[in-house]
Amino acid sequence: MEKGLQLIDSHCHLDFKDFENDLPYVVARADTAGIFRLLTISTSLRELTKLISIAESYPAIYCTAGVHPHNAQSEGVNDPQKILNQLDHKKIIGIGESGLDFHYDFSEIDCQRQNFLSHIEASRTTGLPLIIHSRDADDEMSETLQREQKKGEFPFILHCFTGGQKLADIAIELGGFISVSGIVTFKNAGDLRSVIKTVPIERLLIETDAPYLSPVPFRGARNEPANLIYTFDELLKIKECSREELAFYTTDNFLRLFTKMPKLDTSIEKN
Repeated sequence: MEKGLQLIDSHCHLDFKDFENDLPYVVARADTAGIFRLLTISTSLRELTKLISIAESYPAIYCTAGVHPHNAQSEGVNDPQKILNQLDHKKIIGIGESGLDFHYDFSEIDCQRQNFLSHIEASRTTGLPLIIHSRDADDEMSETLQREQKKGEFPFILHCFTGGQKLADIAIELGGFISVSGIVTFKNAGDLRSVIKTVPIERLLIETDAPYLSPVPFRGARNEPANLIYTFDELLKIKECSREELAFYTTDNFLRLFTKMPKLDTSIEKN
């Protein structure tokens, strides 16, 4: 990464066991690669204390609070107040991830729906952005976003976007953001690249979803925030813009969306 270009990994899972033994080195490699802020995402309120501890240990690592759709049946949120009660900490800057996953059957669909709606209400109440997980659920996700936005606006991002053109268009029309992961580097991701090409650069973010979805040339290995540069380079080819322009917009978009994050804290060295 050229000097002066600073990127943000908008979605990773640094509390997962994959990083138990070498997290300081993972963070250091991200810093060296020019990834100057990391957002580590909640999948379970039961694990939120661990997530906050990591965020408190590194000045520019922040976190969210929420329940992943895979966990909706075992610990789904039926009352948005359960999420609202977690949001006072200065390091918690977003809500989620939550949403709909019809690819796996880890949680009953009705549990996922109720969990998702509670997260939407928490986002609507606070104005904190909602990180949305959507897999094989384009039609219902589109309908839900349109219906719920009519009830009252809430900021949101479709993370690790793998949906179709219709969902992308609806998300943009509703003021949402699209986050691109390492999947965009995969050989068989031609359809995804075509969709991403149509997304305005003012609505794009980038992420690793680490420890998952390592980009080419590391596909199959544990992913980490430093690998964000490979997704960035692929996105450059798709958007046909300069490195400076893409770095500016993906970072500025993040800071416009996650307004609770201080703007001047640029170091990720450990306290």
